[in-house]
Amino acid sequence: MNELSNESTGKRINVLTLPVVNANAAGIDVAATMHTVAVGPGADKVNVREFGAFTEDLHQIASWLKECGVTTVAMESTGVYWKQLYLVLVEQGFEVALVNASHVKNVSGKKTDMEDAMWIQKLHSCGLLRSSFLPDDATESLRSLVRHRKRLLEDGSKYVLRMQKALELMNIKLHGVISDLMGKTGKAIVQAILGGERKAENFLQYIDARIKAPAETIRKSLVGNWRPEHLFLLEENYKLYEFIQQRVSRCDQEIEQYLQKQAAISNEGILEDVPGDKSVKKKD
Repeated sequence: MNELSNESTGKRINVLTLPVVNANAAGIDVAATMHTVAVGPGADKVNVREFGAFTEDLHQIASWLKECGVTTVAMESTGVYWKQLYLVLVEQGFEVALVNASHVKNVSGKKTDMEDAMWIQKLHSCGLLRSSFLPDDATESLRSLVRHRKRLLEDGSKYVLRMQKALELMNIKLHGVISDLMGKTGKAIVQAILGGERKAENFLQYIDARIKAPAETIRKSLVGNWRPEHLFLLEENYKLYEFIQQRVSRCDQEIEQYLQKQAAISNEGILEDVPGDKSVKKKD
């Protein structure tokens, strides 16, 4: 705490000042096409600079920070724009704190990227910023694969809903007798429809024994108007759904191979053969 004199009254007042914890700290305001970097006063003639977001720009940021004697960097976790810069800085030996943007935005008066970067640098130099959790490289890789698989399944569900709509527009009430259109029974019926079958009674052979609805109810649900435009949409969405399922299967294989590699690496570094992966070393 320092004492300052009030010019109007001449009285001495106490002013709270924050100690500098990270003397060689920098702050970065992250954006899609531009990164604004601030270093401490006296580190360079210009303590705030703007850089592009291309790969060569990221390496220029790292080089400038080294020239300024920076050892620790705080940056905002804005979208996915921080990831490549984060990787470059970590590879170059910097200690990087990834900060939730909401933790540094709630201050009045900050309106420009330069001011944001300077404010982040100030907070970081005083040790007031806490880094968000960052998984290790292995976990991050697995998380990317799992997230991709989840999005594929979500996309597949959209095509199922479109198939259901096409059937409903043809007055095919299949949803009333089966719960899963892409289950064993539903898929067999859709394939039969796309194969040209139109007689309701001929669909009964595809009904699984576990379906509880009476045969007559099932037959009535499969009497429709078979409009060609809706049949076309049914076929298109079914093919797109099947394509998505192939991608899900491929993603499952990739995840399985990755998990096997990680399990083997943790087992004294021995990598077992993984089907379809020629890059894996054989056990001696």
